[in-house]
Amino acid sequence: MSPQRFLLLFFFLYCFTCFPSHARFITSRVSPTALVSDGISTVKNSPYLLLNPVVSAEESCEQTYGFLPCTTTVVGNLFLIIVYGCLMYLAATYLSSGSELLLEILGPGIVGGLFLPILGALPDAMLILVSGLSGTTETAQSQVSVGMGLLAGSTVMLITVIWGSCVVVGRCDLRDSLAIDGTNIKGFHLTETGVSTDIWTCYAARIMAISVVPFVIVQLPQALSSTSGRHLAVLIALIVSLSMLVSYCVYQIFQPWIQRRRLAFVKHKHVISGILRHLKKQALGKLLTDAGEPNAEIIEKLFDTIDENRDGNLSASELKAFIIGIRFEEIDLDSDDAVRKVMADFDTSLDSRVQKMEFVEGITKWINRAKRTGGSYLEPNSETFKFIDRFHEQTKREHDLLGSEEQSDETVEGVEDPRWTSFKAVLMLLLGTIIAAVFADPLVDAVDDFSDATSIPSFFISFIALPLATNSSEAVSAIIFASRKKKRTASLTFSELYGAVTMNNVLCLSVFLALVYIRGLTWDFSSEVLVILIVCIVMGAFASFRSTFPLWTCFIAYILYPFSLALVYVLDYVFGWS
Repeated sequence: MSPQRFLLLFFFLYCFTCFPSHARFITSRVSPTALVSDGISTVKNSPYLLLNPVVSAEESCEQTYGFLPCTTTVVGNLFLIIVYGCLMYLAATYLSSGSELLLEILGPGIVGGLFLPILGALPDAMLILVSGLSGTTETAQSQVSVGMGLLAGSTVMLITVIWGSCVVVGRCDLRDSLAIDGTNIKGFHLTETGVSTDIWTCYAARIMAISVVPFVIVQLPQALSSTSGRHLAVLIALIVSLSMLVSYCVYQIFQPWIQRRRLAFVKHKHVISGILRHLKKQALGKLLTDAGEPNAEIIEKLFDTIDENRDGNLSASELKAFIIGIRFEEIDLDSDDAVRKVMADFDTSLDSRVQKMEFVEGITKWINRAKRTGGSYLEPNSETFKFIDRFHEQTKREHDLLGSEEQSDETVEGVEDPRWTSFKAVLMLLLGTIIAAVFADPLVDAVDDFSDATSIPSFFISFIALPLATNSSEAVSAIIFASRKKKRTASLTFSELYGAVTMNNVLCLSVFLALVYIRGLTWDFSSEVLVILIVCIVMGAFASFRSTFPLWTCFIAYILYPFSLALVYVLDYVFGWS
């Protein structure tokens, strides 16, 4: 029997054995002492059988949906939290697996950019939603701290514990500040092992840092010690959060297209820099004048060496032979595509030929661009400027940062049975959604009851325990993916983590703000918001401006997790922020 089926069977058996029992008197006439006589009414102080009066479970705890088990004991509520948490983990697993199957069939774009991020955040959103819908306004105000604890705990866990673990398992040997795929000879060296990511991962980290803006807006009235504008601040933050959600989804939809265009441009730039470098080496005289300006006479002589038929024009075949002769080893060059782009760049007359003056003008333009990028530095004992080499190295690094030649959205292979796979994907998504919707409310109630039984604030319980249920599937897959020890997989892993936190900051926060605004709840989460701001800004800024993370950086992430818990405790229970 699979673990999922065993878990479901165990849960339902537990439900049937935990229904409340009801007692009644044996006789229709109730004795004043509520005792059942043995027939000798005159006997006093005899051993009588005492039956408790009818006791309803609602007097001690309230059953969710009227039939799910409830308890007031610490052990009982802990057991319920574990059971409901495992069911939420099961829901998250079904949603993740169904999303991946759907991606295989429909490919990226709307599915990868819109559905996957939303479905990934659905369990958290469900828990936050039910935490603010339960009972009266007073009950909702009490339970909404569970939702805030989940929101803060999920965000902090993703970019501290899981982030640091991905650095540890994905570490490779570093050479020239770049991780070498698949090599780990130096073990756990703090500075000479680590992971490298592409530039798109840095962009994802910046988006994550920007996504905390709604938290700042909703917190402004409290920061300014104002009580009149709090409800309005919640509304403004809700509008901003929804706007950022839509913008992020649109960006995700068009991101593969943006990446392809960006990569194509950098490839073309790399080809031009290689051409300049090659011309510099093959020049019959100086490619540049003493003043560092392009030498038109030398460029014309170079044109003559490329013009094989001496007709004064460079055809596509002549350009192709020239480009192939350069031997670009750093990139997987498509020579036909490179020829088309060079022709389009140089052929201003649009006659499908590059004339001598067009060649001179094109090379001059790119030399001047290289000067602006590489800087005019003289090589030792030489009159040749070295900015062309600098320009070539910079374009090579840009290409490396953008990732490999693989499509950023990866090639979608054909599915053997699309109809069955589609049915399976929809079924898994539906089942995961139903499980998350049904058991979110009981889980929140169990956390609230456990908090009452132990006198531990529900925020800390939900901060630590609930993210383990809703993010476990994502955490395990991220760590397994990072363990492949490749730049490509590391980039995807960290991008997914930053994307998940961004969805927490826009989608889950939008749900939370909508509850607070519609139900008229009080926004009193200053310490929790401060923790989210600190972690997101620190990790976002840290990952925005570097693409290589040595092993020592994992300690920064790990330290932030206990620091967050301690900060909330100190601010709430020492300084009395809440």
